[in-house]
Amino acid sequence: MSKVTIGKITMSKTANDSIEKLIEIMGKLRTPETGCPWDLEQDYSSILPYTIEEVYEVADAIERSDFDDLKGELGDLLFQIIFYAQLAKEEGRFEFSDVVDGICQKLITRHPHVFDEDYDENIEDANDVLKRWEDQKQIEREAKLVGRNSRDTKSSLLDDIPKVLPELKRAQKIQTRVSKQGFDWPDVSHVWEKLNEESAEVKQAVKENNLEDIEDEIGDLLFVCVNLARHYNLDAEQALRKANQKFEKRFRKVEELANDSISNFTLDQLEAFWKCAKELTKS
Repeated sequence: MSKVTIGKITMSKTANDSIEKLIEIMGKLRTPETGCPWDLEQDYSSILPYTIEEVYEVADAIERSDFDDLKGELGDLLFQIIFYAQLAKEEGRFEFSDVVDGICQKLITRHPHVFDEDYDENIEDANDVLKRWEDQKQIEREAKLVGRNSRDTKSSLLDDIPKVLPELKRAQKIQTRVSKQGFDWPDVSHVWEKLNEESAEVKQAVKENNLEDIEDEIGDLLFVCVNLARHYNLDAEQALRKANQKFEKRFRKVEELANDSISNFTLDQLEAFWKCAKELTKS
């Protein structure tokens, strides 16, 4: 069994030992009087921005195929989870082991074709798995709604979609959620028609020079673009991220070709640089 040294502590390098050591370290950081002043000042809200940042850094490492960096970023993300669990433990809400037990139970429940020997529903491919997954999520969601209704609280299928998601991602989750209940176009041709309709409405709002209407219509147009991506089984957030990366790569090449401030060039000259950049950056 391999060993790992953290500070002056040497321990067996197993998953359980490593997690226990991380939990112990987190506990020491949060120990009153002897812990870290910064860690002791934190709460759920104050570390949330760091959690979001770590998720994006994980995504960045994956997209760069930098797996050494990915290992470190996953560690940073795991620390965020441990931090939240420590806060909850201090408040008597739950502990990290409860988090693990919860996800284990969820995975077992949502994969009966793997864990239930008596399961007899035919699962042939990944699409069948996804359908089964969504069906189980809907059962769990309806159970939550029943509980909320019992407290006379107005509920919706959209209640548990996080409002802090990036808006493209949230739009796609909203559309996916309602489509599972039949609230969707029958085929993608209707989405293309809607895209043309919304584009025309943006042009009309611009023609009328009404800024509020322009914003509203552009929002509708973006929402339809997300719907189009969904109908082609694409992730709109990922598509935009790739577009941003492509533009940045090409623009950096434009700056390189210009070898001077781009403000010193005419639009025609910049267009020539851009066309050249497109050719040079083709993968």
